[in-house]
This record gives sequence, structure tokens and C-alpha cells, in this order.
Amino acid sequence: MTSTDDELQALHPNTIRVRDALLEAGATGKVRVLDDSARTAAEAAAALGVQIGQITNSLVFTADAEPLLVLTSGRHRVDTAKVAALIGISKVGRADADFVREHTGVAIGGVSPVGHPRPIRTLVDTALRDYDVVWAAAGHPHAVFPTTFDELLRITAGTAASVGVEAAADTK
Repeated sequence: MTSTDDELQALHPNTIRVRDALLEAGATGKVRVLDDSARTAAEAAAALGVQIGQITNSLVFTADAEPLLVLTSGRHRVDTAKVAALIGISKVGRADADFVREHTGVAIGGVSPVGHPRPIRTLVDTALRDYDVVWAAAGHPHAVFPTTFDELLRITAGTAASVGVEAAADTK
């Protein structure tokens, strides 16, 4: 189901913030509200009827006490040692829920690639390039938006990177 502006405003302010950030970045701003939660890549893929690899996980890590957003394909797990080497630091760690909320403005499960209180250094998994359309969270576990690998790079000012290892079969 695709919602109207009135329905989005009634649903959640985080979704509106993401939609506005998308529009400001020159994206369509189209957000789809799902009937069920899409907190995981598997849930999102099932709800959308797409391959798990088309789901963009927005994962927040700590990198020298600063936030690092890694946008990875749902078919991957992030290799933190590989990411640390890519960005030239000794260790990348998984952020806790408070750190995620502080730097993104939302709880884990609804983190979007855009719409954060301040810009966050971002890596975009090159595996997302394999798909014409990928889906990302829109500030709430029930909200997602369609995009592309190239658009993710542009709207996040991200860096393309090979960030992970295969974690899931890529089926519908």
C-alpha cells in the first residue's frame, strides 16, 4: 500500500522527516507504508515481494567514537574488520541503541539512509549495484522507500565499498 501525505503525517513524524530529506536531496520522496513491521531484511523482502538482497540495511557502527552508517545489502553481513581497514582505523564496533538514536533520531529497525540530525559518514555496499531497485527504511519499521545504488551514493554523500560477506540466500 502506498500512502498519501495525510496518511504519512498521521503515521509518524520520522517518516515525514525522511520523505522531506529525500525530496530535498532530489529523490522522489515516495514512501511505502507496510501493514507489517519490516525490522529485518527478511521481513521487508517478504512484505515487498522482492529478493532479500534488494533490502538496504542501514546499520550504525562506532568508528573512533564517531558514527559510521553502513548501507548493506540484506544478503550481506558487515565484516567490521574489513570496514575498519577500508576507513583506516583499528576497530569498528556495533553501536548500542542509545548511540543509534542519538545520531539518527530513530530507534534500531527504522534507521534510514537520510534524515539524520547531522550528516553521518556513510559506506554503501557495492552489492546493492546488482539490483535496479533497492528498498531502504524510511524512519519507522513500517515505512520504506525505493531507490537505486547510484541514488543512495548521491543522497547520502556515501562512498561505495565492499563491506560484507554473503549471509543469506537471495530468493523471494
